[in-house]
Amino acid sequence: MPDRLTPPVRYNKQSAGAAARVPARETASEKIVRPKKGSGFKSLKRSLFVTGAFDVPFFALTIIILAIGLVMLFSASYPYSYFESGNSYHYFIRQFIFAVLGVAAMLFISKLNYKIFKAAAPYLLGLTIFLLVLVLFYHTSISSEAGDDFRRYIPVGNLFTFQPSDIAKFTLITTLAAYISMFSKRMHTFKYGILIPAAIIGVYCVLIMAENHVSGTIIVGLIGLTLMFAGGSNKTVFIIGLGLVAAVCLLVFNFPQIMPEYVQEKLRAFTDKTYEPLGARWQTNNSLYAIGSGGLFGVGLGNSKQKYLYVSEPQNDFIFAIVCEELGFIGAAIIILLFAALIVRAFKIALSINDKFASLVVIGIAAQLGVQVALNILVVTDSIPNTGISLPFFSYGGTALMMILGEMGVILGISRRANQKKADVQEVV
Repeated sequence: MPDRLTPPVRYNKQSAGAAARVPARETASEKIVRPKKGSGFKSLKRSLFVTGAFDVPFFALTIIILAIGLVMLFSASYPYSYFESGNSYHYFIRQFIFAVLGVAAMLFISKLNYKIFKAAAPYLLGLTIFLLVLVLFYHTSISSEAGDDFRRYIPVGNLFTFQPSDIAKFTLITTLAAYISMFSKRMHTFKYGILIPAAIIGVYCVLIMAENHVSGTIIVGLIGLTLMFAGGSNKTVFIIGLGLVAAVCLLVFNFPQIMPEYVQEKLRAFTDKTYEPLGARWQTNNSLYAIGSGGLFGVGLGNSKQKYLYVSEPQNDFIFAIVCEELGFIGAAIIILLFAALIVRAFKIALSINDKFASLVVIGIAAQLGVQVALNILVVTDSIPNTGISLPFFSYGGTALMMILGEMGVILGISRRANQKKADVQEVV
């Protein structure tokens, strides 16, 4: 029996046609891409920027490590800064300015659509090769008290200098990530999985090695190998390749005369602990004194003795020795754990997004950070030869700091995209 409260439904062709023209309810994802009349700028904005929330733990870890790095840079640098310029705050002020600019760049980059970097990968590759060639002919040789004099820096007027190798680390990541994502189904073959990626990595390594930049060559090579492995290269061939790399390292250690003179000097200083204690071994020996003096809890923030011109340029590659002296084993261990947490969080972000290119970019940046931190600590503790590797977020260097913060911004941007897609799915459900 029909309900008397329900009004009768009248059918007519006009109402039926109108109902047919009513669109179905859109999902959140469809709302994002649905074009509207006169919305060209908005459409462009949506293609360039993402609106999801970034990964807060990753951002917090980045800021915490940066803050500790700035404090330790000031503590480590003020005696040398005063000795060099008469201003104890010289290095700290410059680093702080670059840190502020770097954080601003990180936040801006975090809002960019990461696919921009995929589209720009060929152009970034070309620009990097141009800069790596340019620095061989147009450069500023920067000498340290340890006697290093390398062609690594391109001057920009009288404003600042920068290392193309810092840019090369990121562009290698984007280049390989774009390549692997394009040929992911062929990465198991020798040509696409080994030969072509190895050729790309080889071009980078040869050009960086031409700058007499051993540490940069090692870092770039390890980043490339990590991406090849993560990208699906044939594991058997990959392991054979690693064996060849190990064989080359053994050859260099046993026959150092085949290497350039400055490399021979570093190898001899590493293998012979009594070699030139006032020369090639000076920096390493005083680094070990600083670490030993710190003990378990350290001598206290600002109380280092080795930074008073014993450790040469303590604000640079050997700043971790001053960290160990002032904060002790406990403080140094906490900093290492913070770096480890940042890297683990990055890998979690890489696994959270269903995009090969984005995942590989995050893995590559995390590998760069992990390799650089590990090698720096190994050098400072005299576990490997001194090759001049900076400690990210801690060592002095404005452009290097801005590059690493920019890379953190890329990871945050990818986390935004992952969170945005999760929100779209939840809204549809």
